[in-house]
Amino acid sequence: MAKNVFWGTLFALVAGLLQSTLFARLSVYHAIPDLVLVIIVFSAYINGTMTGQLTGFFSGLMLDFISAAPLGFNTLIRTLIGAAVGLMKGTFFLGRVILPIILCACATLFKAGLYSLLHILFAGALPAYAFDSPALWLEAGLNALLAPILFAFLRLFSSLLIGRRDY
Repeated sequence: MAKNVFWGTLFALVAGLLQSTLFARLSVYHAIPDLVLVIIVFSAYINGTMTGQLTGFFSGLMLDFISAAPLGFNTLIRTLIGAAVGLMKGTFFLGRVILPIILCACATLFKAGLYSLLHILFAGALPAYAFDSPALWLEAGLNALLAPILFAFLRLFSSLLIGRRDY
């Protein structure tokens, strides 16, 4: 499990750097695909709750240091997403295209809901998504569109990212 968490977090670090530099310049309506979220969803769904939580925690902590977000903001959100997706491990078998699309679109909307909840709890001091803005829906669409491609890419590294009992 420790190996899966380490490599998942390392992949998330590279994805976080890509999305904060390269993809930030290619954004449309300020919507950037959340590659780190897709990696957390992959790791959590394949390996289960504990690996998903830990990968989410360390990836979120890394994002907190990269971004200007308050320390712990991304950590909390990514940990909760890893735990929620990890609970679904092995429950759905919809193929290599449909399942990643659904999981990543739902994880993006769950992330937006958590952002909004924390925005309300902390009296507007934290950022939130506007559910009527195209940025959220574009990000959900981009995450869903890239999910099968990224899942297939991550499966190439299955010896590093997937636990032995799950082969």
